[in-house]
Amino acid sequence: MQIIKAENAAVVSEIRVAVGDEVAAGAILLVTELMKMQHDIRARSSGVIKAVHVAPGDELHGGEVLITIEPGEVAAETPEQAQTARPDFTEFEARMSLLKDRSRPEAVAKRHASGARTARENIDDLFDAGSFVEYGALAVAAQRTQRALADLQARTQGDGIICGTGTVGGRAVAAMAVDYMVLAGTQGYNHHRKMDRLIELAARDNLPIVLFAEGGGGRPNDYDVASVMAAWLNVSSFRHFTAHKGPKIGIVSGYCFAGNAALFGVCNVRIATKDSWIGMGGPAMIEGGGLGSVSARDIGPSQVQVENGVIDLLTDDEAGAVAATKTLLGLPSLCEPTEALNAGDALRNVVPVDRTRAYDMRAAVDAVADPGSFLELRRGFGVGMITGFARIKGRAVGLLANNPLHLGGAIDALAGDKAARFLQLCDNWGVPVVTLCDTPGFMVGPEVEKTGQVAHISRLFIAGAHFSQPLITVILRKAYGLGAMAMAGGGFDRPQYCCAWPSGEVGAMGLEGAVKLGHRDHLGAIADPVAREAEYQRLVAELYERGKALNAASLLEFDAVIDPAQTREEISRALLTAGPTEPCARYVDAW
Repeated sequence: MQIIKAENAAVVSEIRVAVGDEVAAGAILLVTELMKMQHDIRARSSGVIKAVHVAPGDELHGGEVLITIEPGEVAAETPEQAQTARPDFTEFEARMSLLKDRSRPEAVAKRHASGARTARENIDDLFDAGSFVEYGALAVAAQRTQRALADLQARTQGDGIICGTGTVGGRAVAAMAVDYMVLAGTQGYNHHRKMDRLIELAARDNLPIVLFAEGGGGRPNDYDVASVMAAWLNVSSFRHFTAHKGPKIGIVSGYCFAGNAALFGVCNVRIATKDSWIGMGGPAMIEGGGLGSVSARDIGPSQVQVENGVIDLLTDDEAGAVAATKTLLGLPSLCEPTEALNAGDALRNVVPVDRTRAYDMRAAVDAVADPGSFLELRRGFGVGMITGFARIKGRAVGLLANNPLHLGGAIDALAGDKAARFLQLCDNWGVPVVTLCDTPGFMVGPEVEKTGQVAHISRLFIAGAHFSQPLITVILRKAYGLGAMAMAGGGFDRPQYCCAWPSGEVGAMGLEGAVKLGHRDHLGAIADPVAREAEYQRLVAELYERGKALNAASLLEFDAVIDPAQTREEISRALLTAGPTEPCARYVDAW
């Protein structure tokens, strides 16, 4: 006999069976209530109800017999539990459906027609499938005092920003994607609260942050908070995002003005599509300042921002921007080493035999790096310097190289700024740097000094002196004066390994200039121009013999002369002995 007893004190609320009823295992026999909560009492096995010992309203103290069941097979199968309507689920599902892109078909169609993607499409593309955890999705604009809640839920999803965390190639990452389809990407009260929450999480867990920035600045009509703030200049998002020490990667497509541009500007790497317009003030702000009426497309077009250094990396579209972001986020991981066919021969033939012939340094970069791994930054700015990330034997490195096709490789103010910031970036991200040196030194002359050359070039020395990651320097050809020292972090004794190809040559200044300056009187005393030129060439050749790589290395000016074909192997071995790298807490200049 199966005897069902009360286990706890309670009150009988409802009896579900009667004597003679057949019940299956798991069937509800009665319901009790305790502390306003109802509890089902169920049959432990099948049988027939023999007796019911309680009635609704009876108070139980625990241990009382409630129902007696005669065990046995019953004809009735276990009845399926009635599907009770769930208003809470219905409301939840309806509310969540508004967050999907399909709830705004017209806005999405307009977005796609312009060649752009939605914020959710970018988030889905960035993160590993199924890894994204969203924060604050149910937020709406702080306008409940003026607009119906249903309208806000349907038109101001997430208050215009999607925030969350997930993994990108297995690496934990935080991301914020401005939703331009909500109030033109303007920044509202809850928008900033969501940002602050995510930035705090990223700081606590040491996560990189990816920002998809698009739209304007602060929203002036968040009526709900109008009575408690005047100008809202104490918003903390800008300060906290700027102070975040983890990698910050910004992506812009379309219009990006005011507050969104300010956030984009403080990112470590700034990526933008060709169809982008970036400015600290949009058309409304310009007109409001009495500066006239201008089109949004006249403000900071991508081609301008590439040339002036605002954009680090220009891509055709958002898909390309996300792909580049994944590459950057994957830098800490080791990859399987890859080798290009005939890479050694390519390296041996990069530098011409004629020491006065210019050549393409990017050919050397491509041959030193694992095939297809070089991601160049700021190509259109400071063109005398080449900067970017690559892999050598599977290990991520920063590559910094002179460009002999521009000013013969001389370092001007813009090239100095570009190189200094790149060293800061690699230091902040914990990435070792390989420098490929071929420079006659710093650019000089009255017009050059008008650009603030002294201060700009000093930035490169400062960045090198504070650089805390492994540094490898390879001298391809010219390594003259202070410029060459700056390319080696401040001097040839600074790198973990400083080597030269056989074509390398070093000197306190350019060899030709040194002869002209040091032997001016001697050459001037030779009346015959043919004889004077012959003597000049003899003196240059003499200096070259003294400064050529093999002789300089024998005098311990630097560590070794290597076969260009072995450059990748030499760098890899040197990095293996340099030990692990750790990101530096110092900030990266916006410039």
